[in-house]
Amino acid sequence: QVQLVESGGGLVQPGGSLRLSCVASGTIFKIDDIGWYRQAPGKERELVAVITSGGNRNYADFVKGRFTISRDNAKNTVYMQMNSMKPEDTAVYYCNADLFRNFQEWRRHMAERYWGQGTQVPVSS
Repeated sequence: QVQLVESGGGLVQPGGSLRLSCVASGTIFKIDDIGWYRQAPGKERELVAVITSGGNRNYADFVKGRFTISRDNAKNTVYMQMNSMKPEDTAVYYCNADLFRNFQEWRRHMAERYWGQGTQVPVSS
């Protein structure tokens, strides 16, 4: 079984900063892409940032220059540093990972997608 557990959410003022963490645990051979999505009230879930196993980073336009994603492969952990936050960043932030549970899945490129339960990030004064 695989679990993704987010932490670091909470109330932040406009212009403030927050750092989210997500730890993947369980039967994991290798993590491929890992990243963050968010869902604001009344809106669909959207991609925020993703980092590949090779370290390439992709960001949604609305967070470029403000958010930074990073990963620690030894700890199966992804981070997202969020700076200059805006009220429109208010959302539930979800960790997402494509990973291989064993060598056979990796060899066959059969990654499974997993989601965390989400962490609330309200941005308000």
